Amino acid sequence: MAKAKEPETEEEPGVPTNKRLYNFLLVLLGSSLLFAFCYELLFPYGSSDSSPSKKEACDIFSGKWIQDSSDPPYTNSSCSFISNPQNCLTNGRPDTGYLHWRWKPYDCEVPPMDTTKFLNKMRSKSLAFIGDSIFRNQMESLLCLLSKVEEAILVYHDEKFQSKTWYLPSHNITLGLIWAPFLIKSTEARSKNNIQLYLDVLDYAWTSQYHKYDYVMLSGGQWFLKETIFWENNTVIGCHDCMGKKLTELGMDYSYHKALRLVFQFMSTSEHKPLVVLKTWTPSHFEHGKWNTGGICNRTEPFKEGEYTADPVDATMRNVELETFQEGSNNGLRVKLLDTYHLSLLRPDGHPGPYRRFHPDISKKLQNDCLHWCLPGPIDTWNEMLMEILMNEAELRSAF
Repeated sequence: MAKAKEPETEEEPGVPTNKRLYNFLLVLLGSSLLFAFCYELLFPYGSSDSSPSKKEACDIFSGKWIQDSSDPPYTNSSCSFISNPQNCLTNGRPDTGYLHWRWKPYDCEVPPMDTTKFLNKMRSKSLAFIGDSIFRNQMESLLCLLSKVEEAILVYHDEKFQSKTWYLPSHNITLGLIWAPFLIKSTEARSKNNIQLYLDVLDYAWTSQYHKYDYVMLSGGQWFLKETIFWENNTVIGCHDCMGKKLTELGMDYSYHKALRLVFQFMSTSEHKPLVVLKTWTPSHFEHGKWNTGGICNRTEPFKEGEYTADPVDATMRNVELETFQEGSNNGLRVKLLDTYHLSLLRPDGHPGPYRRFHPDISKKLQNDCLHWCLPGPIDTWNEMLMEILMNEAELRSAF
C-alpha cells in the first residue's frame, strides 16, 4: 500500500527572512527622514543650510539691479531730513523710474530695512559717520528710513552745520555725523585750494569723539583728488596735482593710503574697540566733461553689467581701500567692509544732475551733481546693507 504523502509544512504567514530584514531597514530609513524633516520645521535656524557660515558665504555686494514696482520706503513729503540739493522730486525732476529698482545679490537677498528691528537692536547704542558730504547724504537717508518709527532730534551742530548729532529718545540712540573729509589734519576749513595735508596727524574733529561711539563708519572721498601739498614731520614731502610748484608728484592714492593706515593704526592701539565699518569709494557719473567743465548725468536707467567702464581714478582709490582694509583685518582690527562701489557704479540714474536746484531751467547749461544721490534713491540700499552688517554682530543678534 502506497505510503501516504506527508502534507507540506505550512510556513508561518509573512515574508522570507531576508525580505523582512529589507522592510525593517526601509522603515528605519523612512523614520529617520521623517524625523529630520520634522526637526527642520521645528528648528529651522539649527539646520546646516541656515548656519552663520552659510549666510556669511553669500556676497551681498555681488549682484544686479532688478525692477521693483513697490514704492520707496519714504518720500520727499514724508521725510524732513532731505537737504535741498538731494531733494530731486521737490526740485522738479520729472522722471521717477529711478525709484523702482532693487539690488538683488546673486546668491541671497538683502531685505528692505526693518526699521523697528534696527531701532530695537540698537537701543542704547551709538553710531557715527566720519567723512565728507557723501556721508551726510547717507545719514539723511538713514534718518528718513528711521523716521517711519521715530523721528530723530537734532541736538548739536557746528557753526557750518557740517558736523551734527541726533538723538532718538524712545530708543536712547545717538547718531553722529562728523565732518572730516580727509580723516587727517588739513587746511580745508580755510581754503578749498592749495590744501595742506598732514599725513602723520589725524583730524582731531573725529579722534576727540571716537570714544563716544559703539559703531563707527568711515570713508574718504573726492577731496583727495584736489590740489594738495603733503607734509610729514613738519616738512613738505610732495603733492598731488600741484603743477608749477616744483614739488614731487606723489599722487592722490599716496595720501589716501597714508591716511587710512594712520586711521587704522590709531584704532588698533586705542583702548576703545567699537566695530569699524569702512565704506568704499563712491564713483561719480559725469559724462561729456567733469563737474566744473560741463559734465552731465541725464540717464534714467541703471547700467547693465559691462556697459560702463569705471574711471581709472575711482578704481585706483577703491584698491587702496581694499588693500588697507585687508591690512587692518590681518592685524586684528575689528573692521567690516561696506562695499557699495560696484552697485553704485551701475546707477548713473540716481544723481540729482541739474535738479540740485529748485526747478532749474534745463534749456540752459547748468552745473550738474553727478556724485551725490537723490533721496529717496539708490543710496537707501547702502543703509539696508549697513543694517545687514550690524545685525550680524553677536551683541546685536542677541539683543531684544
